[in-house]
Amino acid sequence: MKLFIKYIAEHKKLLVAFMLFAAVFAASFALYHLPFGAVVYPALLCLVIGGGFVAYDLFKTKSRHKTLCEIQKISAEMIDNLPSPKTIEEEDYQAIIRGILSEFSETTARSLAEYRDMEEYYTVWVHQIKTPITSMRLSLENEDTALSRKLSSDLFQIEQYVEMVMAFLRLDSKTSDYLFKEYSLDDIIKQTVSKFASEFIDRRIRLDYIPTEESAVTDEKWLSFVVGQLLSNALKYTKNGVIKIYVKEPKTLCIEDTGIGIDPRDLPRVFEKGYTGNNGRTDNRASGIGLYLCNRICKRLNIGISITSELDKGTTVSLDLKQYELKAE
Repeated sequence: MKLFIKYIAEHKKLLVAFMLFAAVFAASFALYHLPFGAVVYPALLCLVIGGGFVAYDLFKTKSRHKTLCEIQKISAEMIDNLPSPKTIEEEDYQAIIRGILSEFSETTARSLAEYRDMEEYYTVWVHQIKTPITSMRLSLENEDTALSRKLSSDLFQIEQYVEMVMAFLRLDSKTSDYLFKEYSLDDIIKQTVSKFASEFIDRRIRLDYIPTEESAVTDEKWLSFVVGQLLSNALKYTKNGVIKIYVKEPKTLCIEDTGIGIDPRDLPRVFEKGYTGNNGRTDNRASGIGLYLCNRICKRLNIGISITSELDKGTTVSLDLKQYELKAE
């Protein structure tokens, strides 16, 4: 019915013209005192014939409308499947569509080329920056002074940021090497925690780690990155106290700290890209990228991630791993 109403509205000029022509003929016949039937019967006959043409044209219009609705669901590459234009106006519209599509394709190709250039540049940069970082770390290993410990801590943060850059680049890369196997959760946690050992010691923060005795089917490298980012955040915002790592039922890995906590108004947005909230305004080191990457990676690993927090009491990040129990084949 909507299509019929639109069709009538689109062709109202022709309908008005037909009625005007009929009125002219009726007036002419009346002026010459011709019989009433002489104008009514031809008018009705023309109306019937015109109705037939309208019905046929409406059927064709409905068919073309259905085809166009189907084309809306397909990709831009299928533009050649547009029905052949029947009017000059339709031909013009199709020419406009093809012109816009061509411009869009060129813009997309340029953007993709620029992104690939940037990706290649930063990939090379990451690998190059690792060389001086390794050299500096080797130089600092032979010293044990307050300055060397401070420099080692700063260098460790640089390494964390470099890892974030690499993760950011690889996350959407088609060559991301996900390898899903059954891993010991304790092995992943211990390997990650060992990287932060000096940070725990220098900050005098106690680690309360309860072995999980759990296994998970996941990607070791990416899950290690997530755990590392969560530990880094916990250390960053915990001035004193304890950081706990444990598993609660059902198979949920928790990283809990006694830090400054998160403002309740910020909690709904902590996983947004670049969002730092109140903590970011008080700590210039916050980038708003860490939790964003963790959330993106967890989606790729199909891990549920959630955060609960209280201001000045601490934060708990939970990773839901229960969906990774191996099933018998």
